[in-house]
Amino acid sequence: MTSAEPRRDDARSPAPTPPPSADPGPRPSTIQDVAREAGVSRAAVSKVIRNAYGVSDRMRTQVEAAIERLQYRPRVAARAMRGASFTLGFEIPQVGNDFLTMIVDGATEVLAGTPYQMIIAPLGRDQKSDMAINSLADRQVDGIVAISPRVDPAWLERIAEHTPLVMIGRHDRSDRYDTITGDDRSGAEQVMSHLIELGHRRITHLTIHPSRPEPPWAGQAGDEPHVIRNAVYREHMQALGVEPSVIHTLFDGSEAHAATRALLDSPDRPTAIFAGNDTLAIGVLSAVAEAGLDASDVSVVGYDDVPIARHPLVSLTSVDQSGIVMGREAVRLLLERLAGRTEAVQSQIAAELRERRSSAAPRRP
Repeated sequence: MTSAEPRRDDARSPAPTPPPSADPGPRPSTIQDVAREAGVSRAAVSKVIRNAYGVSDRMRTQVEAAIERLQYRPRVAARAMRGASFTLGFEIPQVGNDFLTMIVDGATEVLAGTPYQMIIAPLGRDQKSDMAINSLADRQVDGIVAISPRVDPAWLERIAEHTPLVMIGRHDRSDRYDTITGDDRSGAEQVMSHLIELGHRRITHLTIHPSRPEPPWAGQAGDEPHVIRNAVYREHMQALGVEPSVIHTLFDGSEAHAATRALLDSPDRPTAIFAGNDTLAIGVLSAVAEAGLDASDVSVVGYDDVPIARHPLVSLTSVDQSGIVMGREAVRLLLERLAGRTEAVQSQIAAELRERRSSAAPRRP
């Protein structure tokens, strides 16, 4: 006699419906997604990401295009399994700017007592800022410092989801990355007050070209230091009832030198020039000296107070915003992030005008 089959109520009753879960949103792209999109193997994608030997130009182009379309970044979990690289990446907008060298020097001081090393990614003249930052992120550095890159803050937020990020020079408010800025408004106010108190009214502002195209976030979060300094200059000139005179140039001093020579040959040459940084100011000073003029003819004020500004043969009036301190602070913030801090920090460094012989009261007619 066989035993009766156990009664199975669940066979006749429908299983309870699980409660609806919250929409998790789109999932991050994976390396497998990139491989499928590019039509290559997962190993090939890995070789491109690692910049391994033997990758053809065609394969690199296919994979990099797929990475860009899918906005793929190596997962934090994958990085954790791989282990720390003990490298920190520094994106700098140009080589040859002594203020950026000061920032790197300050960072190096702090790194000297740690197991971390620095990788520097300078921005080429025709290269976009996001390319340099992407190159660092794709090499899976443990953290990134970027100096005032001209990119959308929303894009920076996505980078910071995967890699600790500190921005220098961007007046952003972010929950995901840290920022370090000089007090650009105060610094520019000090410059203009100094020149006006000396008696100058014909003041020209020589600064770098604005971002092209003009970003939609300009005037809001992400304002660059030069944007703020230019705005303060214009406010003071308008308060004097004088038409602002702004000349845009490239980053290097040779462009500033050429622009100044043309300015000095004009019938209404200025009695003072406010240069957007010391690299530009040195080019301006050179042109003034070549024309046989001195500070009473054309006063020159720079910004950053790089070491050459203090040389007695240069004696450039400039705004000190402590580049060494900025570099130290950037590394300190990155190391805190790597140690587990998640709250964003916005740090502002005081600016102080250092008056020297390059600025003086205008010569009386």
